[in-house]
Formats: sequence, structure tokens, C-alpha cells
Amino acid sequence: MARDHLLVIDQGTTSTRVIVYDLKLRPVGQGQEEVLPTYPRSGWVEHDPRAIVASVGAEVTTALLNARVRAEQIAAIGITNQRETTIVWDRKSGEPIAPALVWQDRRTAEHCNRLRHEQAWISRRTGLVIDPYFSATKIAWLLDYVEGARRRAEAGELAAGTVDTLLIRHLTGGAEHLTDATNASRTLLMDLETDQWSDELCEVFGVPKGILPEIRPSAGDFGETRGLDYLPDGIPITGVAGDQQASLMGQGCVREGQAKCTYGTGAFLLAHTGTQIVPSTHGLLATRAATMRGEPASYALEGSVFVAGAAVQWFRDGLKAIGAAPEIGEMARKGDPEGDVVFVPAFTGLGAPHWRPEARGTIFGLSRATTLADIARAALEGVAFQIGDLIEAIEEDLSEPLTTLNVDGGMSRSDEFLEFQADVLGRSVVRSPETESTALGAALLAGLGAGVWPDRATALDLLACGGKSFSPVRGAVWRSKALERWRRAVETTSGHYRLEAD
Repeated sequence: MARDHLLVIDQGTTSTRVIVYDLKLRPVGQGQEEVLPTYPRSGWVEHDPRAIVASVGAEVTTALLNARVRAEQIAAIGITNQRETTIVWDRKSGEPIAPALVWQDRRTAEHCNRLRHEQAWISRRTGLVIDPYFSATKIAWLLDYVEGARRRAEAGELAAGTVDTLLIRHLTGGAEHLTDATNASRTLLMDLETDQWSDELCEVFGVPKGILPEIRPSAGDFGETRGLDYLPDGIPITGVAGDQQASLMGQGCVREGQAKCTYGTGAFLLAHTGTQIVPSTHGLLATRAATMRGEPASYALEGSVFVAGAAVQWFRDGLKAIGAAPEIGEMARKGDPEGDVVFVPAFTGLGAPHWRPEARGTIFGLSRATTLADIARAALEGVAFQIGDLIEAIEEDLSEPLTTLNVDGGMSRSDEFLEFQADVLGRSVVRSPETESTALGAALLAGLGAGVWPDRATALDLLACGGKSFSPVRGAVWRSKALERWRRAVETTSGHYRLEAD
């Protein structure tokens, strides 16, 4: 039977999706299951690792049935995942010792504050800032606060990793403990120049190096399926990348200067910088881009916003103001475009370029005349303003403007939101014809790793072109006033919670 399809597991913050692609990178079937995080305390965000693993088998079966494709037709598997989310498990049994600490989790803010004097050399080594967002302090917290965990880790009884490593372990029947360079670059433990775990970084963060997985290129050998009840043994896993680097690939951004923004639970702006590491002086991150085995390392500049789609989820599930996420766009249209309501959606702190982990969501400008429509509008605009901050920072670092912005992800399906985004930026926004570029990028990496196409150029030619463009409607005067209100709101929010933290 011909192996003429690719299977992608896209494990995100709120769901697990499995998509089957043909070898022309066309999706032919999918399955999706909600896997929601929990919020046991303010600033704490957790996942059940068992639920993550359990969701994979069910959705692989659903996707294959919907695609009318037999498992024996799968040429290779690709994995893309929420980055930074951290799990520690028993090396023999695979049982997690505690819930996964999600990338949004802020419980290690105090630990990070104690290391501020180490910021300069750590940033040079990793491209990152010291923040609870990344995996290093999450691993240390689990080892220190789960009884006996540090002793067991030092004895070689435990393993740690991000979601990709957990899934690789599951798919290979426990045979492999691996990660890829894009996920490893988000831990604060990998030397960005060498693609290796750093002894010095592991020491300063209190993470035993022996519990970490082996780092490999994003397109290559990550083992093969074994011992599963929903897939036969022997299907190779040949593509792995963190969700944002996978999206960069899925958008066809593989050369210096190409940029994209993905709106998921958070929002992430990445600009490819070729084979050069570009240190940021404006609060952005230097990070690994996905590459194949044998290729030189490539990099990107990244700005990360912690709350994007999560603001819409809060509006739906917290306020109970809408029944389904897409309804917020139509409600926002009814809000007063000249109103003073500003929403800083810092539910789990402010990310780039501000890096205020102690900040929390704040609404300004409420009056007796304020309506839910005004708050809906402010919620969407709050996400759009954050992306505006990122673009300003990235253009300063690159010393050149980004003329357009290519976008994908769940919020990019909303015309209303992209109209707001274009107005805030004062430039065109182009929606990708494939709004789920993350899974597409993982499929492309898996196919490259398995050798199903003769070269990378052939694979990239399969990516769809075009997409709907959104141009700004509101003028420079409105934009100037709106940005000034936004900046005052961010400054006030940061100042208030900084004082409270002090």
C-alpha cells in the first residue's frame, strides 16, 4: 500500500488537533478535541499530561476516518506543540510527577526576580529574557516543590521535557527522549549558538542536565511508532517544531526579512533573520527557526503576547457575554469607535516588549454609558495594540520597516479583528489562505524529514499563495490618539502592579 499521506499532531494550549495531509500538502481529514488548562490559583496555569496524551489517540483515529485513509498509508508523522509548557515524569513508567506547568504560568516570578543580576550573560547565551514564561524555572519549581523530586532527578529516575518530548515518548513506546532545536531554544537552557544544553545555564537555574532530552534538527529522525493501539509500529516521526516556528515554515517564511504573526491563545510575531542571531535591544527574543538535518542553523526575532484568543475566551466563558467566540466580532462593531475604553489584557502578565510578569488585566475608561459592545471592541483592540508594540520593536531591531503583515491562527478568521489590526498598524494585513499554518508547517517538516519530495524548494512550491488583504480605514489622527491612550494604559498598569509586587 502506497505511503502517500502525512499525519500531523498539533497539540495546543486549549486543544489537540490531528490533520491528515496528502503529499501536495492539502488537508484531507482532521480530528480535534478540547484539552483545557486549569487555573488553580491566580497566575497558575496547569495541564493534565495524561489528558494531553489520551487526546492524541482518539483524534488520530478520528482524522484517519474523516480522511478515509488507512494508517498504513502514513509516510511520516509531524508534531507541533505549545512551547515552554513543562512536564516532569518517571523515566521508567512515564507517569507525570505533577501537572504540566503551562507557558502562561507565572508562579516562578520570584525565582526569576532573584536572577535578574544574571540577565546580561543569559540573554547573550540564549537570546531570551529571564521570565516565568520559559521552561527552566518551571522545571526547577517542580523539582523543588514535589516531594523527593530533586533527589530522584539527580538519581536518574526522572525525565523532563516540553510537550513535544512527552508525545515522542508516548508515540515511540518510551524508546526515545528527544526534542528539536526550536523547542529547546525556548527553555533558557540551550546555548543558541551551539544547539546544545549549557552546563552553566543548567547550574544557574538548578536543572540537572541529565533529565533533559537530546536535541535534534526539526526535520530528521525522532524515532518511530511502537506499541500503540491506534497506529501500527514503524511509522517514522520526522518533523518536530514548536508551534510558532512551525507556523513560520507554514507561511513560507524561510528567508531573511520574511515575517508572520499567529493569533492563538497568545499572539506571536516572528521575523526570519537567516543564519544570523540578531540580539534585540527592544525587548524581543532571538530564537531558533526550523531547519533540516545537515542545514546551517537559522534564526528569528520573536515578540510574544501572552493573551490574544484568551481574551476572547474570557469574554465568552468568564463574562458569559457571548455564546461562541466568533460572535465577539459582530458585537465589537457596535462599540463606539471614538470611545475611551482601553483594555490591557494582561491576565498572565505582559510579554514582549514590556516583560511585566506581575501585571494583570485592566480596563480603563468605564462610564455609565459603557456597554458590552464597547468592552468587546476594547478586547479586540487590546490584542491589536499589543501587536503594534511588537512591530515597532522589531522594526527598530531590524532597522527596516515591515511593509505588510502576514497573519494566521484562530483570530485571523475574524474580518472585524483584522480591520482593527490594520487600523492600529496603519498598514495592510494579509490573511494567509491557510489560516492554520502551524500544522501545515509541521507537515512540511515531516515530509522533508522523510524525503517525500526531492528538495525543500519543491515542498515550498506547494504552499498556497494569495489571501485576503485588509487595509487601514481610519486615519493618522485617530491612530495617534488611540496609541497614546494605549501607551498610557500600559504604563499605568505596569506601574500599579510593579508597586504592588514591591
